[in-house]
Amino acid sequence: MQLQVVNSPFDQEQIKLLNHLLTNLSKEQCTWLSGYLAAAPHANEAAASIALANAPEPAQNAAAVQEITVLYGSQTGNGQELAENFSSKLKEQGLTVTLTSMNDFKPNALRKLKNLLIIISTHGEGDPPDNALSFYEFLNGKRAPKLEQLNYSVLALGDSSYEFFCQTGKEIDQRLEELGATRMCPRVDCDLDFDEPASEWYEQVESSLQKLRGANKTVSTPSAAATEKITTLYSRTNPFKAEVLENLNLNGRGSNKETRHVELLIEGSNFQYEPGDSIGIYPQNDPEIVSALIDEMGWKSDELLTIKKEEYALEEALLRYYEITVLTKPLLKQVNEKFGNDKLKDLLRPENDEKLKEYIQNHDLLDFVKDFSLTDISSQDLTSLLRKMPARLYSIASSHQANPDEVHLTIGTVRYHAGGRERNGVCSVQCAERVDVGDTLDIYVHRNPNFRLPADPNVPIIMIGPGTGVAPYRSFLEEREEIGAEGKTWLFFGDQHYVTDFIYQVEWQRWLKDGVLTKMDVAFSRDSDQKVYVQHRMMENSKELFRWLEEGAVVYVCGDEKNMAKDVHETFVHIIEQEGKLDSDEAISYLNQMQQEKRYQRDVY
Repeated sequence: MQLQVVNSPFDQEQIKLLNHLLTNLSKEQCTWLSGYLAAAPHANEAAASIALANAPEPAQNAAAVQEITVLYGSQTGNGQELAENFSSKLKEQGLTVTLTSMNDFKPNALRKLKNLLIIISTHGEGDPPDNALSFYEFLNGKRAPKLEQLNYSVLALGDSSYEFFCQTGKEIDQRLEELGATRMCPRVDCDLDFDEPASEWYEQVESSLQKLRGANKTVSTPSAAATEKITTLYSRTNPFKAEVLENLNLNGRGSNKETRHVELLIEGSNFQYEPGDSIGIYPQNDPEIVSALIDEMGWKSDELLTIKKEEYALEEALLRYYEITVLTKPLLKQVNEKFGNDKLKDLLRPENDEKLKEYIQNHDLLDFVKDFSLTDISSQDLTSLLRKMPARLYSIASSHQANPDEVHLTIGTVRYHAGGRERNGVCSVQCAERVDVGDTLDIYVHRNPNFRLPADPNVPIIMIGPGTGVAPYRSFLEEREEIGAEGKTWLFFGDQHYVTDFIYQVEWQRWLKDGVLTKMDVAFSRDSDQKVYVQHRMMENSKELFRWLEEGAVVYVCGDEKNMAKDVHETFVHIIEQEGKLDSDEAISYLNQMQQEKRYQRDVY
C-alpha cells in the first residue's frame, strides 16, 4: 500500500522520512503506531492520518463522491426548501455537502467541483429567478469553463400553465452537457405539485451516487421516530385547518375592486414564520362549475374515482383535488395523444402557437370539453390527466410577534370576462363569496427567504407595493413596531382611487404619527386626467431616494411583475444614473450589486 504525505505541516525532510516509513509498514505495524500516537499529546489528527493507511483502498471513483455541492435558484422559496431537505438527507448518507444559493456561489469554482446538484425554478416568461441571474449569465457566457470532471443532475421547478415551462432548468441542464459534464441522472421537470416528482428525482440521485461510490445500499428511509415527527407537523402535504376569525372588504362602496382582509386562527398549529413569508391556501373549485362539468360529460356525481389507490366520489374530487379552471399545453397534448382529436391536433400545430396561447389563457376545462367534443371520455380517463389543485400563496400581512395566535392575509378578488364567460379566481372568490367567519381553510406556511427584513433594525428600508402588494409591508411595520426598531421606513403605495382604494389607510396614518413609518408617498391612478403610478412618485423624490440608497437602505418591491415591477426597476436604474451621475451600464451594475448584497429584494408574480 502506498500512502503519501502531501500538503502537511511537516518540513521537506520530515515528509521524506514519513513517506519512506509509511510505504514500508505492515498492517500490524500501522495498527500499533496509530494506537501509540493516539496516546500522545496533540496527536489525534496524526493518529487519524496514520489509521487511514490501514483502511482498504476505495474504488477508483468512490473518493470523488465523498463531497457534493447543492446549488439552488429560487424566487419564492420552494427550491431552497427542497435543497435544504435533500442536503440533510445526503449528509445522513455520509457525504460532505456544500449547500448554497446561486447568488452566493462563485461561478469560477465550477471547474473544481466533481459532483453537483442544481435545483432551479423558472420565473415569469422563462426567466431565471433573481438569485440565480449571475450564475445563469456566467454559465451561458464565454468565461464558462469546460466541465468534463463534473457529474451533475438538475431538478427544474415551474408552472405548466406558462409557455416556457421549466425553461431555466432545461437551459442549465443542456448548457452543462455542452460544457462536457456528465448527468448522474436525467433532469426532472416539476409542475406546481412538485413533492412527488422531486422525491423521485432525489431517489434517482441517491441511487446514482451509491453506484459511483461503489456501494450496494438500498435507498434510506426515515426512522419510525422521524416519520412520526414529520406527520405531526403542518406543512404543504399536511395543511392546518385554520378557523376564519374575520373576513372584511377593505374597499369602499363604488370601488372597482374587492380586497378582502382575512384573519385566521392558528392556535395549535405551531407555525413559525417571519415578515415576508406567505400562507398557502388549498382552495375549492366553484360548485357550480363542478356541477356543469359533470352534467356536460354525462358523469354521475357519486361515481367513484381512484386517486393514488384511494377512492373518492367524483364531485368531491373535482371540488377539492383537481385543478379544472386552468388549462395547460401539456394537458392538451396528452388529451390529443390519448384520444386522437383532429380539431385539437390542428390547434397544437406549431404555426398555431399564438392561437393556442390565447385559447389556454381564456378558457377552462368546461370550455375545453365542449369546444372539442370530448364528452365521451370517462371520468377516470380524463381526471387522470389533470393536475392536482395547487395552493394559492398570499403574503402574510401581520407580525407573528405581534399576533402569535393569528395570521392576517390581504386577498384581491379576481373577476374578469373571457372566452364568452365570466371568470373567477378560484381561491379569491371562494374567500369573497363562500367563506364565512367560523369556517376553516386548509393552510400552511410558505417560507420566502428572499424577502426578509434586515437583521439590523437600524437599517433604513424602502417599500414599494401597489394594491395588495402592500400586504407584506403591514407585517414589516407591525414587526418593527413590536421590536422597537429605529431605522427609517419609507412606503410607496398606489391604487385606483383615494376615497375607495386606500387600503389600511388608518394604520399607515397611525404609524406615520408614531414614527414607525417615516415617510409615505401615494399614487392614485384614476383620480386625475393623467395616470400617476408609484414610479412617478419615485422620480419626484429621486434625490432623497438616492440618498437613502447611499445610506445603505434595503429596497423591497412586491406585486405584479410584468408591469409594475418592470417599471419600478427601470425607474431605479434611471434614478441611480441621474443622481449618481453614472452611465447606464454603471447604474445597472449599482443595482445588481444591491441585489447581490440582498439590498434589493423582490416578491413579484
